[in-house]
Amino acid sequence: MKPETLNFFDKVYEVAEQIPFGRVTSYGAIANYLGAAKSARMVGYAMNSSKGKDVPAHRVVNRNGLLTGKQHFDGTNLMQQLLEGEGVEVLDNQIQNFKTVFWDPSNEL
Repeated sequence: MKPETLNFFDKVYEVAEQIPFGRVTSYGAIANYLGAAKSARMVGYAMNSSKGKDVPAHRVVNRNGLLTGKQHFDGTNLMQQLLEGEGVEVLDNQIQNFKTVFWDPSNEL
């Protein structure tokens, strides 16, 4: 599929698929990278709609490192468990050492 024919959600998924194992990014960072700086909430909607797709939605958190999308994962703590399985430390629904594990697509892609 050509990039110009992708809808916004598909573009979000393409970026999310690039997030390295053991790293996280934010809704806003993805929105900024896509040239839609005020669309962080739409990135969140895309993550919520990614169920059943091969998209690492667990690696996308809010700008403060909070697991704000965790209610959209099956199980009580699945988002946290997936992150911890990648070596990301989570305490009280917040990524620890957030600046260290943060991945900015604008600097990487």
